[in-house]
Amino acid sequence: MKVVIGAGPAGMMAAIAAAEAGKRVLLIEKNEKPGRKLAITGKGRCNVTNARDVSEFFDNIPTNPSFLYSALYGFTNADLMRFFEDNGVPLKVERGERVFPCSDRAYDIVDALKNRLRALGVRLVRDEAAAIETAGGAVVAVRGKNGLYPCDGAVIATGGLSYAQTGSTGDGYRFAKALGHGVTPPRPSLVPIVTREDVSALQGLSLKNCALTVTDRKGAAIYKNQGEMLFTHYGLSGPLVLTASGHIGAEPSGFHLSIDLKPALDADKLDERILRDFSSEKNKDFANSLGALLPAKLIPYIVERSEIPPRAKVNSVTREQRRRLASLLKNLDFTAEAYRPINEAIITSGGVNVREINPSTMESRLVKGLFFAGEVIDCDAYTGGYNLQIAFSTGHLAGMNV
Repeated sequence: MKVVIGAGPAGMMAAIAAAEAGKRVLLIEKNEKPGRKLAITGKGRCNVTNARDVSEFFDNIPTNPSFLYSALYGFTNADLMRFFEDNGVPLKVERGERVFPCSDRAYDIVDALKNRLRALGVRLVRDEAAAIETAGGAVVAVRGKNGLYPCDGAVIATGGLSYAQTGSTGDGYRFAKALGHGVTPPRPSLVPIVTREDVSALQGLSLKNCALTVTDRKGAAIYKNQGEMLFTHYGLSGPLVLTASGHIGAEPSGFHLSIDLKPALDADKLDERILRDFSSEKNKDFANSLGALLPAKLIPYIVERSEIPPRAKVNSVTREQRRRLASLLKNLDFTAEAYRPINEAIITSGGVNVREINPSTMESRLVKGLFFAGEVIDCDAYTGGYNLQIAFSTGHLAGMNV
């Protein structure tokens, strides 16, 4: 008997791969239903993978990318897409080569996995794993709160610490440590950023086409990209910011995030645009003249930071003030203070030391018959479907070899 602990993407795929290889499989899940976290990914749409060539994945994996070579080439994004298509889930590719179900329903991804598990005869048990028992340096059983499950192979696929309400409460780290494995301390990644500046007035404002540049404490640019972001009551979020957090590292305090609100225009062209707008609004107050340039919710904030008197008539705004406004629109700067709590992060960075896992099989180098899959391993990637692909690929490799 093989036991898989955790019915998330990695665990379900591990159980499927093991069952397809002819093994008897027991899948333990402490939640009432499997795939709970998977069902809420991508705002309920599930960015299941990325359609780029697999060779490009490694540039999007900042933590231990080479460890994943066998997993990602052994079960590629094309293999994963074929799996879901063959199991009744048509897929589509969107901007950034992100892959979603055509239905925009994450539950369709979960249902496909559940249906495949059922068809293969995988036994799903609702229980909470408490410990992994060994004898002679090999796995002999998984002990749950409700019973003992004898086995000669176990896969730990319990996730990290993000979205703890879905069951990711760090159990796998505890199991690994108890069996002698090193664990890199978990921290949030792909997580919203708290800013020193008060942006609560902008809460809910989404910017669809802006550029973000992140500089470290020494002023060196470490990340630059164009896309979407979101203001929140505490700071910044959205795809650009979440990906930026993966580049910043463990301690964001003092890093600067600069937003270019008009990336299609250089400073001179933007000044010409502002001058043109002002020419048609010359008798208006400055605070009422920016409607064609900015979202309504952003205007009072920009007016305040521009230090141009809001009631000044447009025809009295000096060239120097106008240039300062253009500079602000090209470089709306915020200072990072902290990350939001780890349970708000999309993924957890850190986990079981990869040097103690065989990358060709996902088996522990310390305990025979013990395997790891998914977020519990010290590997993480940027947004765009890469992290789910890692979960499915490592799960598949572990399931084949358990």
